[in-house]
Amino acid sequence: MYPIVLYVSSGSKRIIALVDSPTGMVPFYALAQLTGAISAAFTLRELLYPIDRIGTTTPSGTDGQALGMEIVVTFSMMFVTSAVATDTKAVGELAGLAVGSAVCITSIVAGPVSGGSMNPARTLGPAIASGYYRALWVYIVGPITGTLLGSWFYKIIQLSERKPIISPSISIKLRRMMSSDNNGQLENKDRVTSV
Repeated sequence: MYPIVLYVSSGSKRIIALVDSPTGMVPFYALAQLTGAISAAFTLRELLYPIDRIGTTTPSGTDGQALGMEIVVTFSMMFVTSAVATDTKAVGELAGLAVGSAVCITSIVAGPVSGGSMNPARTLGPAIASGYYRALWVYIVGPITGTLLGSWFYKIIQLSERKPIISPSISIKLRRMMSSDNNGQLENKDRVTSV
């Protein structure tokens, strides 16, 4: 998820990362993550020799079910990450706890259906090391789609909070219309009395 988060955020000139870097570094982060995943998978394959498919992620149901699950869990993880990393109202000290909890919960939910990959590199590394590519497209398309949707939805919510839903002029017009419905008189139900 990390390179995708960087890529999505670099489009809006924000980088969600612990490392302060220019957006031109995003391909190198993606390459580094993919290299790490492939190296780790080959290392595990050699260390645990008799096991054929070390760490491969495959759907337990249909490809459509796994794709839907990967989109949903990656969406929620990206939504939480965007909220705690870019919103000024979020408490910075709890960002790690929020993102870690999102990863834990989404892994538990997605595990039985899709394996809970949520990261193309996490699936691609073991697939290359084991030579097993069943439904690999699900784990590339799903996380990318979920990440884009999560980022865009949070951006929409963040922008909508800045604009008033009803402008003050509309609010005044609504009050006038409501008062004219009562024959020009407002009912005073909330009369304040002093004791």
